[in-house]
Amino acid sequence: MLQQFNQYRDQICELVTRYRDRVDYLAVRLEESEGTDILLRGDRVEALSEGISLGGQVRACHRGGWGFASFNELETLIEHLEAAIAAAHLVGDDETLLAPVVPVQETYALPLTGRNPREVPLRHKKDLCTRYADILRSVDDRIATTSVRYNDATQHILLVTSEGAIIDQSWADMELRVAATARNGETVQTGRETTGSRKAFDDLENLDSQVRSAAERAVAALDLPPVKGNTYEVVIDPILTGLFVHEAFGHLSEADMAYENPDLLEVMTLGRRFGPKTLQIFDGAAPAGHRGSYKYDDEGTPATTTQLIQDGTLVGRLHSRETAGKLDEAPTGNARCLSYHYPPLVRMTNTWIERGDTPVQDLFSGIQEGVYARNWLGGMTNGEMFTFTAGEAWMIRNGELAEPVRDVTLSGNVFRTLADIEAIGDDFYWDESGGCGKGGQSGLPVACGGPSLRIRNVVVGGEADVE
Repeated sequence: MLQQFNQYRDQICELVTRYRDRVDYLAVRLEESEGTDILLRGDRVEALSEGISLGGQVRACHRGGWGFASFNELETLIEHLEAAIAAAHLVGDDETLLAPVVPVQETYALPLTGRNPREVPLRHKKDLCTRYADILRSVDDRIATTSVRYNDATQHILLVTSEGAIIDQSWADMELRVAATARNGETVQTGRETTGSRKAFDDLENLDSQVRSAAERAVAALDLPPVKGNTYEVVIDPILTGLFVHEAFGHLSEADMAYENPDLLEVMTLGRRFGPKTLQIFDGAAPAGHRGSYKYDDEGTPATTTQLIQDGTLVGRLHSRETAGKLDEAPTGNARCLSYHYPPLVRMTNTWIERGDTPVQDLFSGIQEGVYARNWLGGMTNGEMFTFTAGEAWMIRNGELAEPVRDVTLSGNVFRTLADIEAIGDDFYWDESGGCGKGGQSGLPVACGGPSLRIRNVVVGGEADVE
Protein backbone atom coordinates (compact mmCIF):
# COMPACT_ATOMS: atom_id res chain seq x y z
CA MET A 1 0.00 0.00 0.00
CA LEU A 2 3.05 2.26 -0.23
CA GLN A 3 1.80 3.90 -3.42
CA GLN A 4 -1.54 4.69 -1.77
CA PHE A 5 0.26 6.01 1.30
CA ASN A 6 2.26 8.40 -0.87
CA GLN A 7 -0.93 9.49 -2.57
CA TYR A 8 -2.57 10.18 0.78
CA ARG A 9 0.52 12.02 1.94
CA ASP A 10 0.11 14.71 -0.71
CA GLN A 11 -3.61 15.03 0.05
CA ILE A 12 -3.08 15.31 3.80
CA CYS A 13 -0.29 17.87 3.45
CA GLU A 14 -2.52 20.01 1.24
CA LEU A 15 -5.44 19.85 3.71
CA VAL A 16 -3.27 20.65 6.73
CA THR A 17 -1.91 23.69 4.87
CA ARG A 18 -5.43 24.79 3.98
CA TYR A 19 -6.83 24.50 7.53
CA ARG A 20 -3.83 25.35 9.71
CA ASP A 21 -4.67 29.03 10.16
CA ARG A 22 -7.97 28.19 11.87
CA VAL A 23 -6.30 26.81 15.01
CA ASP A 24 -3.09 27.14 16.99
CA TYR A 25 -2.03 23.59 16.17
CA LEU A 26 -3.24 20.92 13.76
CA ALA A 27 -2.04 17.36 13.20
CA VAL A 28 -3.25 14.50 11.02
CA ARG A 29 -2.01 10.96 11.72
CA LEU A 30 -2.65 8.28 9.09
CA GLU A 31 -2.09 4.64 10.03
CA GLU A 32 -1.99 1.39 8.12
CA SER A 33 -1.72 -1.70 10.31
CA GLU A 34 -1.72 -5.48 9.90
CA GLY A 35 -1.92 -7.95 12.73
CA THR A 36 -2.38 -11.51 13.92
CA ASP A 37 -4.22 -12.70 17.02
CA ILE A 38 -4.10 -16.31 18.23
CA LEU A 39 -5.47 -17.65 21.52
CA LEU A 40 -5.42 -21.30 22.55
CA ARG A 41 -7.07 -22.41 25.80
CA GLY A 42 -6.40 -26.03 26.54
CA ASP A 43 -6.84 -27.83 23.23
CA ARG A 44 -9.36 -25.28 21.92
CA VAL A 45 -8.66 -22.48 19.48
CA GLU A 46 -10.53 -19.46 20.82
CA ALA A 47 -9.06 -16.88 18.43
CA LEU A 48 -7.30 -17.22 15.10
CA SER A 49 -7.38 -14.15 12.92
CA GLU A 50 -5.44 -11.80 10.72
CA GLY A 51 -6.58 -8.31 9.90
CA ILE A 52 -5.64 -5.12 8.14
CA SER A 53 -6.89 -1.64 8.84
CA LEU A 54 -6.41 1.83 7.45
CA GLY A 55 -7.55 4.90 9.31
CA GLY A 56 -6.45 8.08 10.91
CA GLN A 57 -6.99 10.82 13.44
CA VAL A 58 -7.16 14.58 13.55
CA ARG A 59 -6.03 16.65 16.53
CA ALA A 60 -6.63 20.37 16.72
CA CYS A 61 -5.77 22.79 19.51
CA HIS A 62 -7.22 26.29 19.88
CA ARG A 63 -6.72 28.51 22.94
CA GLY A 64 -5.71 25.45 24.98
CA GLY A 65 -8.75 23.39 23.98
CA TRP A 66 -8.38 20.14 22.09
CA GLY A 67 -10.58 18.65 19.42
CA PHE A 68 -10.13 15.05 18.30
CA ALA A 69 -11.69 12.92 15.57
CA SER A 70 -10.79 9.52 14.15
CA PHE A 71 -11.82 8.16 10.76
CA ASN A 72 -11.70 4.97 8.70
CA GLU A 73 -12.40 6.44 5.27
CA LEU A 74 -10.07 8.97 3.71
CA GLU A 75 -12.98 10.45 1.81
CA THR A 76 -14.33 11.77 5.13
CA LEU A 77 -11.09 13.49 6.20
CA ILE A 78 -12.35 17.01 5.48
CA GLU A 79 -15.45 16.62 7.64
CA HIS A 80 -13.37 15.17 10.46
CA LEU A 81 -10.88 18.03 10.15
CA GLU A 82 -13.71 20.50 10.46
CA ALA A 83 -15.27 18.58 13.37
CA ALA A 84 -12.00 18.52 15.35
CA ILE A 85 -11.42 22.23 14.68
CA ALA A 86 -14.98 23.07 15.74
CA ALA A 87 -14.59 21.08 18.95
CA ALA A 88 -11.30 22.85 19.76
CA HIS A 89 -12.99 26.25 19.28
CA LEU A 90 -15.88 25.14 21.46
CA VAL A 91 -13.77 24.20 24.49
CA GLY A 92 -10.77 26.50 24.10
CA ASP A 93 -10.81 29.42 26.55
CA ASP A 94 -7.21 29.80 27.70
CA GLU A 95 -3.78 29.74 26.06
CA THR A 96 -2.18 27.06 23.92
CA LEU A 97 1.11 26.07 25.52
CA LEU A 98 3.07 23.51 23.52
CA ALA A 99 6.78 23.09 24.14
CA PRO A 100 8.59 23.83 20.86
CA VAL A 101 10.15 21.08 18.77
CA VAL A 102 11.96 21.38 15.47
CA PRO A 103 9.64 20.07 12.73
CA VAL A 104 11.33 17.38 10.65
CA GLN A 105 10.55 15.65 7.39
CA GLU A 106 11.81 12.08 7.54
CA THR A 107 11.00 8.49 6.64
CA TYR A 108 12.16 5.87 9.14
CA ALA A 109 11.60 2.12 9.48
CA LEU A 110 12.57 0.49 12.77
CA PRO A 111 15.15 -2.09 11.65
CA LEU A 112 14.49 -5.80 12.01
CA THR A 113 17.24 -8.31 12.75
CA GLY A 114 15.30 -11.34 11.50
CA ARG A 115 11.98 -12.33 9.98
CA ASN A 116 9.16 -9.84 9.72
CA PRO A 117 5.96 -11.41 11.15
CA ARG A 118 4.18 -10.43 7.93
CA GLU A 119 6.41 -12.90 6.08
CA VAL A 120 5.46 -15.79 8.39
CA PRO A 121 2.33 -17.78 7.37
CA LEU A 122 -0.58 -17.90 9.79
CA ARG A 123 -0.33 -21.71 9.80
CA HIS A 124 3.24 -21.52 11.09
CA LYS A 125 2.25 -19.13 13.88
CA LYS A 126 -0.65 -21.37 14.89
CA ASP A 127 1.55 -24.49 14.83
CA LEU A 128 4.05 -22.74 17.08
CA CYS A 129 1.31 -21.92 19.60
CA THR A 130 0.02 -25.50 19.43
CA ARG A 131 3.48 -26.85 20.18
CA TYR A 132 3.81 -24.60 23.22
CA ALA A 133 0.33 -25.62 24.42
CA ASP A 134 1.24 -29.30 24.06
CA ILE A 135 4.41 -28.74 26.10
CA LEU A 136 2.43 -27.08 28.90
CA ARG A 137 -0.09 -29.94 29.09
CA SER A 138 2.57 -32.66 28.91
CA VAL A 139 4.38 -31.65 32.09
CA ASP A 140 2.05 -33.24 34.65
CA ASP A 141 -1.46 -34.66 34.98
CA ARG A 142 -2.20 -31.96 37.55
CA ILE A 143 -2.05 -29.24 34.90
CA ALA A 144 -5.70 -28.20 34.83
CA THR A 145 -5.75 -25.33 32.35
CA THR A 146 -3.35 -23.81 29.85
CA SER A 147 -3.35 -20.77 27.64
CA VAL A 148 -1.12 -19.58 24.81
CA ARG A 149 -1.63 -16.15 23.29
CA TYR A 150 0.27 -14.75 20.32
CA ASN A 151 -0.13 -11.25 18.90
CA ASP A 152 1.74 -9.33 16.27
CA ALA A 153 1.20 -5.97 14.65
CA THR A 154 3.00 -4.00 12.00
CA GLN A 155 2.20 -0.31 11.83
CA HIS A 156 2.95 2.25 9.15
CA ILE A 157 2.27 5.79 10.33
CA LEU A 158 2.28 9.16 8.60
CA LEU A 159 2.17 12.28 10.78
CA VAL A 160 1.66 15.72 9.24
CA THR A 161 1.47 18.84 11.43
CA SER A 162 0.68 22.49 10.86
CA GLU A 163 4.22 23.34 12.00
CA GLY A 164 5.70 21.57 8.97
CA ALA A 165 6.52 18.11 10.32
CA ILE A 166 6.06 15.22 7.88
CA ILE A 167 7.14 11.97 9.53
CA ASP A 168 6.70 8.51 7.98
CA GLN A 169 7.47 5.70 10.47
CA SER A 170 6.96 1.95 10.50
CA TRP A 171 7.71 -0.93 12.85
CA ALA A 172 6.71 -4.47 13.81
CA ASP A 173 5.87 -5.72 17.30
CA MET A 174 5.30 -9.27 18.56
CA GLU A 175 4.25 -10.77 21.88
CA LEU A 176 3.79 -14.27 23.29
CA ARG A 177 2.13 -15.14 26.62
CA VAL A 178 1.85 -18.67 28.02
CA ALA A 179 0.33 -19.81 31.32
CA ALA A 180 -0.35 -23.10 33.04
CA THR A 181 -2.51 -23.62 36.12
CA ALA A 182 -2.00 -26.72 38.27
CA ARG A 183 -4.57 -28.02 40.73
CA ASN A 184 -4.35 -30.47 43.62
CA GLY A 185 -7.60 -30.51 45.55
CA GLU A 186 -8.27 -26.93 46.59
CA THR A 187 -4.69 -25.84 46.02
CA VAL A 188 -4.25 -23.96 42.75
CA GLN A 189 -0.99 -22.51 41.42
CA THR A 190 -0.09 -20.76 38.19
CA GLY A 191 3.13 -20.37 36.24
CA ARG A 192 3.57 -18.09 33.28
CA GLU A 193 6.09 -16.78 30.80
CA THR A 194 5.76 -13.70 28.63
CA THR A 195 8.10 -12.34 25.99
CA GLY A 196 8.02 -9.89 23.14
CA SER A 197 10.15 -8.36 20.43
CA ARG A 198 10.39 -5.49 17.98
CA LYS A 199 13.33 -7.15 16.26
CA ALA A 200 12.34 -10.52 14.77
CA PHE A 201 9.70 -13.25 14.76
CA ASP A 202 12.62 -15.59 15.44
CA ASP A 203 12.76 -14.24 19.02
CA LEU A 204 9.47 -16.02 19.79
CA GLU A 205 10.60 -19.40 18.46
CA ASN A 206 12.63 -22.10 20.23
CA LEU A 207 11.23 -21.19 23.64
CA ASP A 208 10.38 -24.78 24.61
CA SER A 209 12.43 -24.75 27.82
CA GLN A 210 10.91 -21.48 29.05
CA VAL A 211 7.40 -22.71 28.25
CA ARG A 212 8.01 -26.01 30.05
CA SER A 213 9.43 -24.12 33.02
CA ALA A 214 6.16 -22.20 33.46
CA ALA A 215 4.20 -25.43 33.86
CA GLU A 216 6.87 -27.02 36.06
CA ARG A 217 6.78 -24.04 38.44
CA ALA A 218 3.01 -24.32 38.74
CA VAL A 219 3.22 -28.02 39.60
CA ALA A 220 6.12 -27.61 42.01
CA ALA A 221 4.33 -24.85 43.89
CA LEU A 222 1.45 -27.20 44.76
CA ASP A 223 3.61 -28.90 47.39
CA LEU A 224 5.25 -25.78 48.81
CA PRO A 225 4.27 -24.19 52.12
CA PRO A 226 2.76 -20.70 51.92
CA VAL A 227 4.97 -17.92 53.16
CA LYS A 228 4.32 -16.64 56.67
CA GLY A 229 3.08 -13.09 56.41
CA ASN A 230 5.49 -10.58 57.94
CA THR A 231 7.72 -7.61 57.22
CA TYR A 232 11.01 -8.85 55.76
CA GLU A 233 14.22 -7.82 54.16
CA VAL A 234 13.67 -8.86 50.56
CA VAL A 235 15.88 -9.49 47.57
CA ILE A 236 14.11 -9.24 44.22
CA ASP A 237 15.40 -10.33 40.81
CA PRO A 238 15.75 -8.03 37.77
CA ILE A 239 12.34 -8.97 36.37
CA LEU A 240 10.57 -7.85 39.55
CA THR A 241 12.78 -4.75 39.62
CA GLY A 242 11.60 -3.89 36.12
CA LEU A 243 7.97 -4.44 37.08
CA PHE A 244 8.43 -2.28 40.18
CA VAL A 245 10.10 0.63 38.39
CA HIS A 246 7.46 0.61 35.64
CA GLU A 247 4.27 0.09 37.61
CA ALA A 248 5.05 1.67 40.96
CA PHE A 249 7.29 4.58 39.95
CA GLY A 250 7.06 5.08 36.20
CA HIS A 251 3.38 6.02 36.07
CA LEU A 252 3.92 8.64 38.77
CA SER A 253 6.62 10.16 36.53
CA GLU A 254 4.16 10.76 33.68
CA ALA A 255 3.67 14.52 33.79
CA ASP A 256 -0.04 14.49 32.97
CA MET A 257 -0.61 12.48 36.16
CA ALA A 258 1.21 15.14 38.18
CA TYR A 259 -0.17 18.16 36.32
CA GLU A 260 -3.76 17.02 36.86
CA ASN A 261 -3.14 16.22 40.54
CA PRO A 262 -1.67 19.13 42.55
CA ASP A 263 -1.01 16.90 45.55
CA LEU A 264 1.03 14.49 43.42
CA LEU A 265 2.83 17.39 41.76
CA GLU A 266 3.87 18.59 45.19
CA VAL A 267 5.11 15.11 46.13
CA MET A 268 6.95 14.76 42.81
CA THR A 269 8.90 17.99 43.26
CA LEU A 270 12.10 18.06 41.26
CA GLY A 271 15.10 18.03 43.57
CA ARG A 272 13.40 15.88 46.20
CA ARG A 273 15.37 12.88 47.45
CA PHE A 274 13.64 9.52 47.09
CA GLY A 275 16.35 6.90 47.39
CA PRO A 276 20.01 6.15 48.09
CA LYS A 277 22.73 8.01 46.22
CA THR A 278 23.42 4.86 44.22
CA LEU A 279 19.92 4.90 42.67
CA GLN A 280 19.62 5.95 39.01
CA ILE A 281 16.30 5.63 37.10
CA PHE A 282 15.78 6.31 33.39
CA ASP A 283 13.10 6.15 30.71
CA GLY A 284 13.54 6.59 27.00
CA ALA A 285 12.72 5.37 23.52
CA ALA A 286 16.17 6.29 22.19
CA PRO A 287 17.92 3.03 23.26
CA ALA A 288 17.53 0.78 20.24
CA GLY A 289 16.15 -2.72 20.05
CA HIS A 290 13.48 -2.69 22.76
CA ARG A 291 9.69 -2.83 22.61
CA GLY A 292 9.41 0.77 23.72
CA SER A 293 11.90 2.01 21.13
CA TYR A 294 11.11 4.40 18.28
CA LYS A 295 12.59 7.50 16.64
CA TYR A 296 9.70 9.96 16.99
CA ASP A 297 6.68 9.90 19.27
CA ASP A 298 3.12 10.43 18.06
CA GLU A 299 3.51 14.20 18.18
CA GLY A 300 6.71 14.19 16.14
CA THR A 301 9.02 14.81 19.12
CA PRO A 302 12.37 12.99 18.80
CA ALA A 303 12.93 10.07 21.15
CA THR A 304 15.16 10.82 24.11
CA THR A 305 16.63 9.20 27.19
CA THR A 306 15.30 10.96 30.28
CA GLN A 307 16.91 10.55 33.67
CA LEU A 308 14.15 10.52 36.27
CA ILE A 309 16.21 9.90 39.41
CA GLN A 310 19.86 10.86 39.66
CA ASP A 311 21.86 9.86 42.71
CA GLY A 312 18.58 9.19 44.54
CA THR A 313 17.09 12.60 43.71
CA LEU A 314 14.14 13.31 41.37
CA VAL A 315 15.50 15.26 38.39
CA GLY A 316 13.04 14.64 35.55
CA ARG A 317 9.62 13.51 34.39
CA LEU A 318 8.01 12.30 31.18
CA HIS A 319 6.25 14.75 28.89
CA SER A 320 4.06 15.41 25.94
CA ARG A 321 4.48 18.78 24.30
CA GLU A 322 1.52 20.14 26.23
CA THR A 323 2.62 18.99 29.69
CA ALA A 324 6.14 20.24 28.97
CA GLY A 325 4.74 23.60 27.91
CA LYS A 326 2.50 23.93 30.96
CA LEU A 327 5.29 22.97 33.38
CA ASP A 328 7.93 24.95 31.46
CA GLU A 329 10.12 21.89 30.95
CA ALA A 330 11.65 20.22 27.91
CA PRO A 331 9.59 17.71 25.90
CA THR A 332 10.84 14.14 26.23
CA GLY A 333 9.15 12.33 23.32
CA ASN A 334 6.71 10.35 25.48
CA ALA A 335 3.40 11.17 23.78
CA ARG A 336 2.11 7.83 22.49
CA CYS A 337 -1.16 6.36 21.27
CA LEU A 338 -2.06 2.71 20.84
CA SER A 339 -3.66 3.32 17.44
CA TYR A 340 -5.44 6.00 15.45
CA HIS A 341 -8.58 5.45 17.51
CA TYR A 342 -7.00 7.23 20.50
CA PRO A 343 -5.26 10.56 21.15
CA PRO A 344 -1.65 10.45 22.38
CA LEU A 345 -1.10 10.33 26.13
CA VAL A 346 2.06 10.67 28.19
CA ARG A 347 3.35 7.10 28.32
CA MET A 348 6.49 5.29 29.37
CA THR A 349 8.75 3.68 26.75
CA ASN A 350 11.73 1.69 28.07
CA THR A 351 12.06 2.24 31.82
CA TRP A 352 14.95 0.97 33.93
CA ILE A 353 17.01 1.17 37.07
CA GLU A 354 20.71 1.33 36.27
CA ARG A 355 22.88 -1.57 37.45
CA GLY A 356 24.77 -1.10 40.71
CA ASP A 357 28.08 -2.41 41.99
CA THR A 358 27.06 -4.99 44.63
CA PRO A 359 27.79 -8.59 43.56
CA VAL A 360 24.47 -10.44 43.48
CA GLN A 361 25.60 -13.08 45.98
CA ASP A 362 26.44 -10.29 48.46
CA LEU A 363 22.84 -9.03 48.42
CA PHE A 364 21.92 -11.93 50.72
CA SER A 365 24.72 -11.39 53.23
CA GLY A 366 23.63 -10.57 56.77
CA ILE A 367 19.92 -11.31 56.24
CA GLN A 368 18.89 -13.48 59.19
CA GLU A 369 15.38 -14.12 57.88
CA GLY A 370 14.12 -12.70 54.62
CA VAL A 371 12.57 -13.54 51.26
CA TYR A 372 14.06 -13.88 47.77
CA ALA A 373 11.43 -13.27 45.07
CA ARG A 374 11.75 -13.93 41.34
CA ASN A 375 9.60 -13.28 38.30
CA TRP A 376 5.97 -12.18 38.59
CA LEU A 377 2.45 -13.51 38.31
CA GLY A 378 0.51 -10.27 38.59
CA GLY A 379 0.25 -6.98 40.36
CA MET A 380 -1.64 -3.78 40.87
CA THR A 381 -0.94 -0.20 41.83
CA ASN A 382 -3.15 2.46 43.38
CA GLY A 383 -1.41 5.80 43.35
CA GLU A 384 1.75 5.38 45.38
CA MET A 385 0.73 1.98 46.78
CA PHE A 386 1.62 -1.30 45.06
CA THR A 387 1.08 -5.04 45.43
CA PHE A 388 2.96 -7.58 43.29
CA THR A 389 2.77 -11.37 43.26
CA ALA A 390 6.05 -13.23 42.77
CA GLY A 391 6.34 -16.13 40.38
CA GLU A 392 8.83 -17.95 42.60
CA ALA A 393 10.20 -17.34 46.10
CA TRP A 394 12.54 -18.75 48.72
CA MET A 395 13.17 -17.94 52.33
CA ILE A 396 16.56 -16.44 53.16
CA ARG A 397 18.09 -17.71 56.40
CA ASN A 398 21.43 -16.62 57.80
CA GLY A 399 22.44 -15.09 54.49
CA GLU A 400 21.68 -18.22 52.44
CA LEU A 401 18.77 -19.39 50.28
CA ALA A 402 16.62 -21.85 52.24
CA GLU A 403 13.28 -23.54 51.54
CA PRO A 404 11.05 -22.45 48.62
CA VAL A 405 7.65 -20.96 49.51
CA ARG A 406 4.53 -19.97 47.60
CA ASP A 407 1.80 -17.32 47.64
CA VAL A 408 4.29 -14.48 48.03
CA THR A 409 2.95 -10.96 47.57
CA LEU A 410 5.05 -7.85 48.03
CA SER A 411 3.26 -4.68 49.13
CA GLY A 412 4.24 -1.19 50.05
CA ASN A 413 4.44 2.52 49.37
CA VAL A 414 6.66 3.30 46.39
CA PHE A 415 8.37 6.28 48.02
CA ARG A 416 9.15 4.45 51.25
CA THR A 417 10.30 1.43 49.25
CA LEU A 418 12.69 3.53 47.18
CA ALA A 419 14.11 4.97 50.41
CA ASP A 420 14.46 1.43 51.80
CA ILE A 421 16.68 0.15 48.96
CA GLU A 422 19.78 -1.10 50.75
CA ALA A 423 21.86 -2.39 47.84
CA ILE A 424 21.76 -2.53 44.04
CA GLY A 425 23.12 -5.59 42.26
CA ASP A 426 25.69 -5.62 39.48
CA ASP A 427 23.45 -7.73 37.22
CA PHE A 428 20.89 -6.43 34.70
CA TYR A 429 18.07 -7.84 32.58
CA TRP A 430 15.69 -6.32 30.02
CA ASP A 431 12.12 -7.63 30.22
CA GLU A 432 10.44 -7.21 26.84
CA SER A 433 7.08 -8.63 27.95
CA GLY A 434 5.35 -5.39 28.84
CA GLY A 435 1.96 -4.30 27.56
CA CYS A 436 1.09 -1.09 29.38
CA GLY A 437 -2.41 0.22 30.04
CA LYS A 438 -3.58 3.78 30.63
CA GLY A 439 -6.61 5.86 29.72
CA GLY A 440 -8.37 2.96 28.02
CA GLN A 441 -5.33 2.22 25.83
CA SER A 442 -4.14 -1.21 26.95
CA GLY A 443 -1.35 -3.30 25.48
CA LEU A 444 1.00 -0.49 24.45
CA PRO A 445 4.44 -2.10 23.94
CA VAL A 446 7.02 -1.17 26.56
CA ALA A 447 10.16 -2.66 28.05
CA CYS A 448 11.51 -2.43 31.57
CA GLY A 449 14.71 -3.51 33.19
CA GLY A 450 17.05 -3.35 36.09
CA PRO A 451 19.33 -5.23 38.46
CA SER A 452 18.54 -7.29 41.54
CA LEU A 453 17.68 -5.17 44.59
CA ARG A 454 17.87 -5.63 48.34
CA ILE A 455 15.07 -3.79 50.14
CA ARG A 456 14.23 -3.61 53.84
CA ASN A 457 10.80 -3.37 55.49
CA VAL A 458 8.77 -5.01 52.72
CA VAL A 459 5.36 -6.37 53.69
CA VAL A 460 5.14 -9.98 52.49
CA GLY A 461 2.11 -12.20 52.74
CA GLY A 462 -1.22 -13.27 51.37
CA GLU A 463 -2.06 -15.85 48.76
CA ALA A 464 -1.57 -15.18 45.05
CA ASP A 465 -4.64 -14.41 42.97
CA VAL A 466 -5.08 -16.89 40.14
CA GLU A 467 -6.46 -15.84 36.81
